[in-house]
Amino acid sequence: MATQPVTGVPGARIEISGVTKRFLTPSGEVFTAIKDVDFEVEPGQFCAVVGPTGCGKSTTLGLVSGLDKPSEGEVRVAGKKVDGISDGVSFMFQADALLPWKTVLGNVALGPSFRGVKKKEAEAQARDWLRRVGLAGFEDRHPHQLSGGMRKRVAMAAALINEPRILLMDEPFGALDVQTKAIMQTELIGLWEQLRPSVLFITHDLEEAVALADRVVVMTSSPGTIKAVFDIDLPRPRGAIQDIRFQPEFLELHRQIWESLREEVETAYARTAGVAA
Repeated sequence: MATQPVTGVPGARIEISGVTKRFLTPSGEVFTAIKDVDFEVEPGQFCAVVGPTGCGKSTTLGLVSGLDKPSEGEVRVAGKKVDGISDGVSFMFQADALLPWKTVLGNVALGPSFRGVKKKEAEAQARDWLRRVGLAGFEDRHPHQLSGGMRKRVAMAAALINEPRILLMDEPFGALDVQTKAIMQTELIGLWEQLRPSVLFITHDLEEAVALADRVVVMTSSPGTIKAVFDIDLPRPRGAIQDIRFQPEFLELHRQIWESLREEVETAYARTAGVAA
C-alpha cells in the first residue's frame, strides 16, 4: 500500500437537490426509483449510502456521474450542474470492469492514455500505482490470472491513477471473502487519505459503511428517499479496519444506524415476499 503522500486535485462538493428519477418498465408502466432525494457530500468527504435492495442507491450514483439524468431536481458537482459525464470522476463497480484482453499494466494505463498522456509515461504512472496497491511484479498478467482480491486492486489502481475529484463506488468489495474484504477496505482508506477525493460509496454492509465513512446516509425502501444522515466521528487515521469494529464508539454508531435501517430492510423484504407469494 502507498506510504508517500500524493498531491491530487481537491475533492469536489456533491449536491443532490430534490432529485426524483422515474423509469419505464417493460410493460410501459412508470416506476419511481428515487423521490425527492436531498443530501450533500462535502469536498474530500467519504460518504457511504446504505439502504435495502432496490432503494435506488446505484441510480443515485448514475445521476452523480452524469451517466443518467434526473426526472426532477438537480445534481451539482463543484457548483456546476451535472449535464453529461462529469470531468474528474472515477467509477468502481461491484463486477470487474477490466478488459480481459489487456494486461494488468494495460488496464491501469488506460486512464492516462485516454487523457492524452504518451504511452511511456502512462505505463510509468501505471507501474507506480500498481506498486501502491501491492501488485508490483504482476504487470504482465491478465485479469483471469489473478485472484478476486487482486483484480479489485487493479480496479482500484485504475480508478485512482487519474487522481479524481470524485470517486464513485458501487459495492466494490461485495463479492470478496471476509478476510480479503477487510484488507481491501484498509488499503482503500490508506489511499483515500492521501488523495482525498470526495467519495460516494454504496454498500449493503453497515459495518463497512461505519468503518470507512465520515457520513452515512440511510435510504428508505422503494421509492428511495433520505431517511437519516449520521456523522461518523471516529478519529482518522483509523488504521486497520479489522480493529475499528471492536471499538465501543463504533458499536454504538452501528446500533444507532441499524435502528434506522432495520425498518426499511424489513419493509422491503415484506414487499418482495408478498410479490413472491
